This record gives sequence, C-alpha cells and structure tokens, in this order.
Amino acid sequence: MSKPSRKKPEWLKVTGFSSANYTRINKILNSGGLKTVCHEANCPNRGECFTRGTATFLILGPTCSRNCRFCDIQSGRPMPVDPTEPDRLAKTAVELGLKHVVVTSVTRDDLPDGGAGQFAETVKAIRDKLPQATIELLTPDFKECPEAVDKIIEAGPEIFNHNVETVPRLYPIVRPQADYLGSLKLLKYVHEKSGIRTKSGLMVGLGEKRDELLRTFEDIAGHSVSILTIGQYLAPSGDHLPVDRYLHPDEFDQMAEEARSAGIKMVLSAPLVRSSYHADMTV
Repeated sequence: MSKPSRKKPEWLKVTGFSSANYTRINKILNSGGLKTVCHEANCPNRGECFTRGTATFLILGPTCSRNCRFCDIQSGRPMPVDPTEPDRLAKTAVELGLKHVVVTSVTRDDLPDGGAGQFAETVKAIRDKLPQATIELLTPDFKECPEAVDKIIEAGPEIFNHNVETVPRLYPIVRPQADYLGSLKLLKYVHEKSGIRTKSGLMVGLGEKRDELLRTFEDIAGHSVSILTIGQYLAPSGDHLPVDRYLHPDEFDQMAEEARSAGIKMVLSAPLVRSSYHADMTV
C-alpha cells in the first residue's frame, strides 16, 4: 500500500443536495417525527438516495449506548423506547411509496433484548400497511443473544444485514465493544436457522492490509453471507479515527473481484458505497 494521503481526492467530493425529491422526503420524514441514519451519520449519499426516493430509517432513538471511534452518531444515555414508532414508520413508508424498506438502529445495550422487539414490531407494522414491500434490517449485534436474534428471524425480513466493519486486527481500535467472530457467527446463525439472505459491510482506509482483507472476505463468505458492501472510511471529525489512506476507485473494483472470488455472490464496492447504498437493487 502507498503512503497515507489525508487530502480528500476528487472522486470523494459530493455535490450539494437540492432536488425537489430531496426536499419532499425531508418534509415527510420530519412530519412523521422520524430519524434516518442518512442524516444522523451524515451519509455522503443522502442527496442521491433521497433523489431516488429511498432512505434508511433509524429506530430506537438517535443516541447509541456504544462509542465506536469511526461513527458520527452521538453516544450517551439512550431515550426510552417509543411504542408509536413502528406504526409511524410504516405510515411514512407508505407515504414515500417505498418498494424496499431499510430499517437500522443505534446499539441499545441498555435494553434486555437490545431492541430486537422494536425491530420485530416495525416489520409487523410495515407488513400490515405496505405488504408488497420487501424489508431489510441492518442491526447491531444484540450482544449475540440467541433469544433476541430469534425475534428478528420470526419477524421474517427479506434481508438481514449486520456490518463486520473492518478486519479483526483493527477491532480494538475501531469496534472495541464488539467481537469479530461474534458478528460472523450472528450472520451465520440467522441464515442457517431461517434461510434469510444475509448481508454485511466493510470500511477500508483504516490501515488494513490486503492480505487481511482477503482473509476477511473468506471469513464473511464462510459464514453464509451473500451480499457485501465495501466503502471508503471518511472521518466525521478530527475527534474520530483518522483516515489512513484514500483508496482509488480501481482498487475498489479489484476488491469486488476478490470478494466474489472468495464466494460472496453480490458485491457493491466503490468509494462512496455504504451499507444501504442501492439496497433496493440487492433484493
């Protein structure tokens, strides 16, 4: 790998958000009192996604019980669970005319089931109000609790997504409160018990080595994951983990080929790809 470069290259520069659809979706989300990870995590693709008429709902509040150094979502003491949230989210999905609904959450280690019950209620509400839509859940690890994960399986989303995020060597720095093998086992458990398609995501540019990525691709494929997203890590602020290197788009093409060679059927790999990027195209 070449020497680290801190200056953001041209291919990572994003144009402003000014489409009519972007404004319309913001208005609908605000009127429903809903959060999106697009806003809370300051996603660079929210202009494109909103223009396409898609958004990723963030349930269980905007405050995370963990404090990962790569993430722009605020950490602290989370708010109580809102029982009206699933119904409001489903009504908003109807108003937006969504065909594929993506739901994620902050990590809620303060809750006995990690918030799995709220995910399940949200799926139920969407099925009731928008039965033709497909559903993707992007979840935390639920402390690897089988009883919590079983609630997700029983809810029956079309896609279960849980991000591995990085190579195992970097976990103590990037995800100190998570476990690499635990995340892999969670993905395998869901697929083998239910047949639900599983998906995961990786950030690059944190200091990982090529051989580490190749082994991680093999690990992910070996744990029954059929969809993988790979994107460039972008430091949200000077207080977050710094970028070690900005990878060229050609390198993302190469990683996609390597991940597919490892056995992962569908790979979305580009500098600005994020976990839910073009999620409606992966169903």
